[in-house]
Order: sequence, then structure tokens, then C-alpha cells
Amino acid sequence: MMEQSLMTNRLEDTILTNLIFNEEYSRKVLPFLKDEYFGTRSDKILFASIEEFITKYNNLPTKETLIIELNNRKDINEEEFKAIRTTINGLTPQENDIQWLFDTTEKFCKDKAVNNAVLNGIKILDGKDQKRTPEAIPSILSEALAVSFDNHIGHDYIGDADDRFDYYHRKELRLPFDLQYFNRITKGGVPQKTLNVCLAGTGVGKSLFMCHLAASSLLEGKNVLYITLEMAEERIAERIDANLLDVTTDDLHALPKQMFDDRIEKLKKRSPGTLIVKEYPTASAHSGHFKALLNELALKKSFKPDVLMIDYLNICASSRFKGGNISSYFYIKAIAEELRGLAVEFKLPIFTATQTTRSGFVSTDIGLEDTSESFGLPATADFMFALMSSEELDSLNQMKVKQLKNRYSDPAINRSFIIGVDRSKMRLYDVEQKAQNIVDANQEKDIAETDPYDKFSDFKV
Repeated sequence: MMEQSLMTNRLEDTILTNLIFNEEYSRKVLPFLKDEYFGTRSDKILFASIEEFITKYNNLPTKETLIIELNNRKDINEEEFKAIRTTINGLTPQENDIQWLFDTTEKFCKDKAVNNAVLNGIKILDGKDQKRTPEAIPSILSEALAVSFDNHIGHDYIGDADDRFDYYHRKELRLPFDLQYFNRITKGGVPQKTLNVCLAGTGVGKSLFMCHLAASSLLEGKNVLYITLEMAEERIAERIDANLLDVTTDDLHALPKQMFDDRIEKLKKRSPGTLIVKEYPTASAHSGHFKALLNELALKKSFKPDVLMIDYLNICASSRFKGGNISSYFYIKAIAEELRGLAVEFKLPIFTATQTTRSGFVSTDIGLEDTSESFGLPATADFMFALMSSEELDSLNQMKVKQLKNRYSDPAINRSFIIGVDRSKMRLYDVEQKAQNIVDANQEKDIAETDPYDKFSDFKV
């Protein structure tokens, strides 16, 4: 134990030495070091003084400068000052391999971060931390494990031209739809790190679309995380059951246990994916809660979603603002920005929904101006579309889809199109080409006609 302590102390001396004598090292590692990583109070104070000087003067301090600065401090006593001065005087330039220094310091930072995270977790469990609950522990540990020196400092336009060419010709990982027009307007599905928004009036089909997409993604073997802030977990699961088990929501409750088990078993054999539904009370959860959940699922279940569904945006909270004194424009825009940031951080597409305005609710031609509460939402979204209904469309079991914003393709092509809807089974499907009779002139018309129920034939018992 004593030998290990001496090795740590020597490493800390090496770190402090190179912070004042090695500019390349100092610039690289300083953003990742924290005073809490050092074992003694004197080393903590010395590191803080070095960091403060570099930050203020954009230059490395000399030993003499540090001694003068420390001598002027009022928060250290004479004994502490002598100990720190002895440490400073003992620091001498070293000849070490720079990459070894980087690697060793990175491991030092990660080890210290994990150790501190464990200690903080124990403190939380013992009730000694009044600000955090046990739910914060997975996030604390995950952040500690993620400590890493980032070598990327930006894109060199000329120097990185080959990498850019490879990027252009690399097949981008996308989440496909089982609806052909949606695949067409997104060029095969939505990419990672994106925020995708469905706009519709109350009862038109926001949650139906979300549940259908969750079901179809699971059927394709994807991992799906569905967060609901409106309906109970069981209600969402019920809708997905109706979709995947090919049973109406009414008949689902009368389905015999053996038949239900048989269809679930067939689903398990067909799809390697996992679907998790998590409920939060309305307006109680924000991106911070969702991030903690994602980290917890990764730690406890080794579960990483391919897509995140949030039902729905307007009843989320903001992690940056509290409601009340802030306008709806800034509040909803903040939520959208936070969700998109979450998509980028976890490298997945996020689907959510939003309400139309009152005028949009009765309109048969919704536009961006019909977005409820905040026009800042479409400014943040990567892909936004409206679902519209009418008496005529309802009688035909159809809905109209209109592109509102599309960063993946030209939104003028296939701006509007028709999809079929089976509300009893919470399912959407492609309609025959001849049903596309109310769309704009720019619609492409070579979509293949398929039987929407073919993929559910395996579930018949």
C-alpha cells in the first residue's frame, strides 16, 4: 500500500513538473485535470495556482512566480506555504516521452474520477449528500468512466480531404421506415444525431405514429426506448401489442393466455431487438432525466437504443429553464435544443411530437405557422412533418402527410402524400398508388404496391 502511495506521489510530481516546464503537455492535459485528483492539500493548492496562472496569462508560470503568488495568498498558513515551496523547489525538468506522459496522465485522471465517483455514490447512499438522490449515481459513474483526452481539434479542410471523400461515399447508418414514402423523402430513413418531429392536432395520430414506428423498428431488430409523458406505460405497450400481434385493441383483452404467449414467443424468435417503455409524470422530466435513464440502462441492462421516442415534446420540462417567467417560444425551443443535444451525445435519432395551434387543428393544410407555442421548434428540428385528417380521409382509413422541414432531401418533392391507418390495430401502412389523388404535382409515382399485412402473417395462430 505504501509503495503504491509513493508511486502515485511521484506521478503527481511528474504531472506538476510538466505543467510548468512542458508547454505541449500543459496545453493538452490541463482541461482534463482537477484539483480533486491530487492527494494532498498542498498539491491541490499548487495545481490550482498553476491552472489559475495559465488561464489568466496564457503562459506557463516559473517556479519563482508560483512562490510569489502563493506567498500573497491569505488562505494558507506558514506551515502549508513551506510545504508547497519545498515541493516547487524539488520540481525539475524531465526527459519523458510525450505520448507516455499523455497516456499516463489520462489513466491517472480516469482512475481518480472513478474513485471519486464511487466515494460520492457512497455518500449519496448514506444520505450525506443533500443535493443528489441515488438515481444520480449511474450518471456520476458513467461520466467518470467516460473521461478521455480528445485528440480531435477540428477539421483541416485541405489536409483532411481524403477523410471527407470517404465520408461522402460511406453508407450512413439510418433508421428505416416500413412506409415507402417516408423512406423516399428521407433517402432511406433518418440518420443518427437528429431530432425528428411529428406535428398533429389532438386525436389525429401523434401517439399512433410513434407507437407504429416503435413497433416497426422492433420488428426490424432495432433496440427502441419509448418515453411517455402522456399515457401510462401499459397503454403504450397495449398499442404496440395490437400492432405487432395483429389483434385489435378491443380483442386484445379477450385474447386467451396461450394464444398471447404463442404470439409473443414468435415475436421473440423473429426480432433480436428490445423495446423498453418508460413513463414519467407530465412536465416532470427533461433531457437530464433522459440522459440518466440512458446511462442507467447501459450500466444495468447493457441496453443501447437505436432510436429514442419521446411522447411528446410539449409536455417535457427544460433542463435549463423553469416554466413561468419565460415565454413559450424560448421554453419550447430550449427543450428542442436539449433533445437534439441528447441525440448528438448518444448518437441516435430522436422522434417526438408536438401539437398544432387551434387553427391548425381544423385545417386540412397545416404549415409551420401552425406549430403550437413556439416557432423555435421547427428551427431546431432536422425533419418535421404534419399528419392531417378529414371526414373524407377518415372514411377511407387514410391520413395525409405533409413535409414541413427536411434536412435529408428536397421537401418540394413528395411534399404531400397519403398513408393508410388502421386505428383498431394502431398501425400505418402504404396505400395503393391510385389513392394518391390529392397530393401535389411534384410527387413521384413509382412506389411499389405491397400488401401491408404480409409481414404479420407469421403471427397467425
